[in-house]
Amino acid sequence: MNTTILTTVVLLVISNIFMTFAWYGHLKFKTSPLWIAIALSWSLALFEYCFQVPANRIGHTVLSAPQLKALQEGITFAVFTIFSIWYLKEHPTRWDFVAFFLIALGVCISVLQPSRGS
Repeated sequence: MNTTILTTVVLLVISNIFMTFAWYGHLKFKTSPLWIAIALSWSLALFEYCFQVPANRIGHTVLSAPQLKALQEGITFAVFTIFSIWYLKEHPTRWDFVAFFLIALGVCISVLQPSRGS
């Protein structure tokens, strides 16, 4: 794997870990005030951007913006599945896995497409 793509993937994984906690971490604390959940989520989102922006800048040297978006979505589902099982103790259903598989297929089609010159 190309080091630029590997760097992009690593940064996107880290970014998605922060964003998944920002978006869904508060679900374990439903009794805390909503404003606290929002403030903590925004705080985590700042760190997410510290990895997302460089990932996209680096990745855009070898991938198109649509390819980067597809890659990011695939990583999001992988990170979320682990998060859901480990942190929320909620296991995706077989239908969720079918949906995730179809999304992963879409990511592969986008990222592995033939170059425009082919």
